[in-house]
Amino acid sequence: MDEEIGKTADCIIGVSSSTSMKDFPREFKKAIANKNAKIKVILKTENAKDEISGRGHPNLTLDHPRDMVCRKSDYICDRTLMIKADKAACDLKRELIEDLKKGSDLRVEIIIK
Repeated sequence: MDEEIGKTADCIIGVSSSTSMKDFPREFKKAIANKNAKIKVILKTENAKDEISGRGHPNLTLDHPRDMVCRKSDYICDRTLMIKADKAACDLKRELIEDLKKGSDLRVEIIIK
């Protein structure tokens, strides 16, 4: 995982994760790779919480060793966790972003329906 976010980064919200998509259990990956999967990513810091909702797809490989991308488009590569997301990084709550700028820990939960 990258250790820090560069000054010009505008779509990255977290670095230095101890888990990557390669670490996801096989059944979890299978559930995400379903065309009917609805995926919710919950992001939490000490003072804020936000959610991103999107869709799964059979072409998601979920095997990138570092990156996890929630895409508003339907573009798919090995970095893609979900497509047709309802938010990009710039749409997230400002309180969450401000906490992250101050170095707060980011907790991430992924739910599949």
